Amino acid sequence: MEKTGAIASLGQQSLLLPAWVNAALGANDRLKLVLTVLQAAAAHALAPQQALPDLRHEMAAAGLDAPWLRELAASASRDAEDVLLPELPRLCAHLAQDLAIMARPLLETETDAATRQRCERWLGRLASVQDDVLSPALLLALTHGHRPKHGAAPKPEDDSLHLLVMDLHKQLNQLSASLSSERIDGAHVWQLDEADRPRVAAFMRGLHSTAALKFKHPGLDTAATRDGERLLIQNDIGTNDAHVLVIQVSGLQISLTYSDLHRGRFQFFQQQLLQVGAQWSSAESHVDATLNHGEAYQLGTARFEAADEAALQQQLEGIGARIVFLIDWNRARKRLLNFVSKEGAVAVLAEAARLKIGHMGWLLSGGERLVFDAMQALGDDAFRIGDRLDVVLGENGSRAYLLELMHLATAAMRQQQPAALVADEARLLLARQLQQRRPEFDLLGEHAAYCEALAAMISEALSHAPGHGEAAAQRAQQAKNWERQADHLVMQARERALHQPRWRVFARLAEQSDDAADALEECAFVLSLIASHHKGWSKELRATLAQLADTVLQATQEQVKALAIARGLGAASEAEDHDAFIAATWKVLRAERQCDELLREAKRHMLDCISDPASLMLANDLATQLELASDRLLASAYGLRELAFSKSGVKA
Repeated sequence: MEKTGAIASLGQQSLLLPAWVNAALGANDRLKLVLTVLQAAAAHALAPQQALPDLRHEMAAAGLDAPWLRELAASASRDAEDVLLPELPRLCAHLAQDLAIMARPLLETETDAATRQRCERWLGRLASVQDDVLSPALLLALTHGHRPKHGAAPKPEDDSLHLLVMDLHKQLNQLSASLSSERIDGAHVWQLDEADRPRVAAFMRGLHSTAALKFKHPGLDTAATRDGERLLIQNDIGTNDAHVLVIQVSGLQISLTYSDLHRGRFQFFQQQLLQVGAQWSSAESHVDATLNHGEAYQLGTARFEAADEAALQQQLEGIGARIVFLIDWNRARKRLLNFVSKEGAVAVLAEAARLKIGHMGWLLSGGERLVFDAMQALGDDAFRIGDRLDVVLGENGSRAYLLELMHLATAAMRQQQPAALVADEARLLLARQLQQRRPEFDLLGEHAAYCEALAAMISEALSHAPGHGEAAAQRAQQAKNWERQADHLVMQARERALHQPRWRVFARLAEQSDDAADALEECAFVLSLIASHHKGWSKELRATLAQLADTVLQATQEQVKALAIARGLGAASEAEDHDAFIAATWKVLRAERQCDELLREAKRHMLDCISDPASLMLANDLATQLELASDRLLASAYGLRELAFSKSGVKA
């Protein structure tokens, strides 16, 4: 006689409930897994070329390691709109058996009439399946997760076995709490061995270390009991019906079964538990969320191996500490997509979890509204309607801002500070991020770097004889590529200026700098022609042209330096910074004047030594373009000087 039968014979039905609940929780795991197998079979019949998921580990963990069930999905075939499933009656009988086991502790207590009727209706429907034809209507009725709006009970024609299983699971959680004979650090527990208590306490220690980050959101209720050789720990996470995890501890091994409606959150939790030593079976990352109209929950199993008891408790603590970051995770991810990429949103949430900041404080303080209001408060000079945060701050800058904002919101919520304070902090933080990020100076700095690279190439080429044509042609092509990339930066600045007024002055500066890049690219082209047309060049001419190129290179270097200093200039800047900036811009001016003199000297040498018309023309073009580049660099330096002075509150 089974132990439950012996207890029943004594007339102590209340003692049966814990054992029934244990059996019901196991039946719940099996029901969800069998429905997953059913969906996989239907998917295989419709698309036989796709690989079947490997559910061996899940089946073994749930006690369903039966050959006929392992082979069921592969045996499915298509017949018009139907699916032929040879073991369908056997499968439905299996579902009916586990449904009865799952419903038993509820039906033996004072459950509501609607639940009782739903169970009876589904037990009858499963028993009525006598052939191998799985119609689309039956598949939908068995597996769909579409719940009526406003939480209303589903009508008989809209009900599904999937919905019933989820509702029974929720009621079982409530029943488990009522059965608890004691609590361990907040967990409802019963029938524990002494060795179980420190393990439950370790899990709860981890849970409590971060539980405050959910604030008033419901969830994280925990129940624990012993089932034969296993300690079972269950956490309901939040209010979602299908969002549950069950931990089985046997010896020094942990098996964690996790179900989730959202693929992204499922993958996020997989990554979180890898940090604690989880070994996920290969099937979990391949569960197809598009089955059953995208409503199928994800089901996966993670295994942990511990070297000793201390390591086991540390793993349990680590698991407990990470659960809170699943609450409203998908809602936070969707809100973050207003400001960063999909990868960026997940990265922000992962970092918030790593730092034990969480996202609930941000959501409860206003979420995306905090950011939108902060952007609007900074005015049209910084953001215009329709601007995205990652366009203005860049992807990395946006991530950093959102993460810091989550930190501020969480701290404010924990200190019970008003939401208006968080909104003020959001505006100040965004203003600081804009000042530090300065994407306009990044763009100008990148453009100036191209000018410096072009000038360095010309200077290096003129430091020795013009050389052979192949090397000169390669230089010309490289110069052309750099000049095109510089052009793209100018186009970006112009595009920004159309929407953001503060970018207009930077667009003009980029255009002035681009004139210098154009002149330097032309020099590289002329040098490719000079490689075969430099008759009569004297030593003096070569030296003068080399000095002219060196002087232009010095001007580009000083321009790079001036931009780096200008980035941080303001009314509160140090006097040394102002002096260094002025010195750099004056060196650009002196370089331009020196280039004027060197151009004239080069022309005198040309007339003295070159008689070949082509060589004379090309030498003159080269010298003229180098001097033109210095002119354009000076114009850009003057524009930068005017901008820097206006930032410092003085007139240029």
